Amino acid sequence: MSSVTIRVPATTANLGPGFDAFGCALSLYTDVTFEETDAGLEITGCDEAYTGPDNMAYTAFCAVLASLSEEVRGVKIHIESQIPICRGLGSSAALLVAGAMGANLLRGNKLSTQGLLNITNAMEGHPDNLAPAFYGGLTASMVDNGLPVTVNFPLHPDWEFLALVPDFNLPTPLARSVLPTEIPRSDAVYNIAHGAMVLKALELGDEKLLRNAMQDRLHQGYRKKLIPDFDAIQALIRTTGAAFCLSGAGPTLLCITQDPGLEEKLTEKLPKITTAHWDILPLHIEFQGAHRV
Repeated sequence: MSSVTIRVPATTANLGPGFDAFGCALSLYTDVTFEETDAGLEITGCDEAYTGPDNMAYTAFCAVLASLSEEVRGVKIHIESQIPICRGLGSSAALLVAGAMGANLLRGNKLSTQGLLNITNAMEGHPDNLAPAFYGGLTASMVDNGLPVTVNFPLHPDWEFLALVPDFNLPTPLARSVLPTEIPRSDAVYNIAHGAMVLKALELGDEKLLRNAMQDRLHQGYRKKLIPDFDAIQALIRTTGAAFCLSGAGPTLLCITQDPGLEEKLTEKLPKITTAHWDILPLHIEFQGAHRV
């Protein structure tokens, strides 16, 4: 095998109170093709700024080969991505997952998915996006003795996701820089309780419980200052009865609902309360994780 294409779903992390722990795979995709050659590194299909050796798909590709004590040959990488960059929908995690899986398949599929998650988590620093990208569905993850541990949770089939994607980005390092280094114990307790309720509400399909549980005191209150009109949009969403949170570090905002008319309502009302342009993307849960196509 000298060529392989990997499809990886977009992911939303945190889901409100599940900071750096919860994640869910969604129906946007990045396809990455790896073809080993004798001509060094060539990356196509993305902005020129991402065509060097620091491209995340390539760095993960090399990391897996290093773990296998395999030589890094020349490789041509072609990226076709629906996932917007630096918008809180797992674009970086998708490239890491694709690179790791591509290298593994090209060299005999010697590592398990858990092994690939271990390698990429060491690169990313937290498994909240990586886990659902690898496994699909809704996941919760922790790191134990330096290694990620992930479990899947059930999801009620009636949930619909709407991603509100703005025309500006928010790099994750900037979004992390505004977070405090210490938090009150009451805030930690608040998030633990709300996080448990989020997982149960998503399982039961309980809209009221999800709306109330998807509150957070660890990150959203600090990050919302980086997103114009956040408070106005949040107020609008709350009038519709949908649950609302940042997608990952933002700036994408996520609505979770069982109202099939929510997209139409937001299409009409959102432009009236914000100066930015927001694309409204109706998405469903993707239960299949990264795989060869």
